[in-house]
Amino acid sequence: MAVGVFDLFSIGIGPSSSHTVGPMRAAAVFAEELKSSGALDRVASLRVDLYGSLAATGHGHGTMTAILLGLEGFHPELILPDEVEERLAAIAETGTLQLAGAVPLPYGVQDMVLRPLTILPRHTNGMTFTIFDAEDEILHTATFFSVGGGFIVREGEEDAARQQLEESKKELPLPFRTAAELLGRSQSKGLSIADIMLVNEKASRSEEDIREGLLHIWSVMEDCVQVSLKREGLLPGGLKVRRRAPDWHDRLLKEDKDRDPKYWQEWVNLIALAVNEENASGGRVVTAPTNGAAGIIPAVLYYALHYAPGMENATKEDRDDVVVKFLLTAGAVGVLYKEQASISGAEVGCQGEVGSASSMAAAGLAEVMGGTPAQVENAAEIAMEHNLGLTCDPIGGLVQVPCIERNAIAAAKAINAAKMALWGDGSHRVSLDEVIVTMRETGKDMSSKYKETAMGGLAVNVAVC
Repeated sequence: MAVGVFDLFSIGIGPSSSHTVGPMRAAAVFAEELKSSGALDRVASLRVDLYGSLAATGHGHGTMTAILLGLEGFHPELILPDEVEERLAAIAETGTLQLAGAVPLPYGVQDMVLRPLTILPRHTNGMTFTIFDAEDEILHTATFFSVGGGFIVREGEEDAARQQLEESKKELPLPFRTAAELLGRSQSKGLSIADIMLVNEKASRSEEDIREGLLHIWSVMEDCVQVSLKREGLLPGGLKVRRRAPDWHDRLLKEDKDRDPKYWQEWVNLIALAVNEENASGGRVVTAPTNGAAGIIPAVLYYALHYAPGMENATKEDRDDVVVKFLLTAGAVGVLYKEQASISGAEVGCQGEVGSASSMAAAGLAEVMGGTPAQVENAAEIAMEHNLGLTCDPIGGLVQVPCIERNAIAAAKAINAAKMALWGDGSHRVSLDEVIVTMRETGKDMSSKYKETAMGGLAVNVAVC
């Protein structure tokens, strides 16, 4: 199917969409196939091979435990945090996995085969699942790639998936692949960017369902913040990173009792930190468009709802309208990155995750603040232009440093980009399409050390102790 807003904003668990959500989804698909094949009663053993970035940073990203849950039949958008803890504790205690929820197998994290230096041709995030019978004959095998944002592609089906994508786009009333096409549609139809996205979304669901779904996405983002503000202490993983969001929230409640606009950036920072601390804890988050960048869009949308002009006396319906319009616009820009480049840190570095999210958020904010389509495109361009070359170098392979603070910085960039665009008339020297292509080419040229392998940058220059 054509990439839509609910593909870019999906509910899952932390800490990574490409290393946690995608692998869990792939494992769940494999388990379902095995179950429907009728071969479950013949299963004697299991083998999981992880390649490239999944193997290099899998332990810090929760890849192995996510795969175990997926093999038991759990899907990232449905599993609850309590279920995650319960099942992982049971597997660790018994050393037994319930394959497809039905067949007990002695299997755990330590049994997976890691191949960090082997990069499969399609993508650095590769994984192969193989099931054997009692005679060691292969019953079923499949290789998947986690290509960013929780999206997965099966080996051997790339061309078919690409063709299906192209066919599904033909069914859209107003298809677009580039920003130029998006602006052309907007001009010819007299519609905003959000309206263009809404028309396309209505090809597969009702407007009421779209609105309800987007408001639910926002409610999950808000819940994520509230849960995070109740957690204290250190983040898991051994880096001894202290959670800051609860203390920051307490301080803001004392210093900013009347919501003085001068504190807007402190509140934006808080939202971004809270979301990403929850993500780092393996909590429930919304990929926006990835887990590693999950705090940017909620933080900027929070700014839109609390500090944008005209929101002082807004009704609930007015606020809901802002949420829907913001997310539709951000989704339209996210489609451009999926179509022309990548949102995978393992493929193009953090510019593909934090950079894309910052660009999407800037566009959403410009839209709800009354920007023209040209100004919205300009806001998205400015935000990405100043995230070009951003590396993905998580210390210890954990989505903590520099990832958490990076979301707060990128949220502020998005707000500034939107304001800059709105002070202009929409005309600018560098187009969004040119910046997206540049991001893609920069990612190709970037050393693999700086693409979610924990082999370069801060990951090797900061001691882990």
